[in-house]
Amino acid sequence: MLMIRLARFGAKKKPTYRLVVIEKERARNSIAVEVVGHYNPVSKPKEVVINHTRIEHWVKVGAQPSSTVARLLKNNPAPAEQPAA
Repeated sequence: MLMIRLARFGAKKKPTYRLVVIEKERARNSIAVEVVGHYNPVSKPKEVVINHTRIEHWVKVGAQPSSTVARLLKNNPAPAEQPAA
């Protein structure tokens, strides 16, 4: 089963995270299927970059977001498309 979850990177006490699609049974920092965004909780303001179209694709395929990723998606929704003029 595929999961969308965070993988920790960065130095000691200065974490950055990647949002990755990965097999549920794999270790936190093992090889991911795809990187779909990143999150930096240390910067002011917190930096969240999410590829919403790829996450939408993976959810349709059957990937389940973790609780933390679900919270990040809820707090950072996809920007609404602008109507063509």
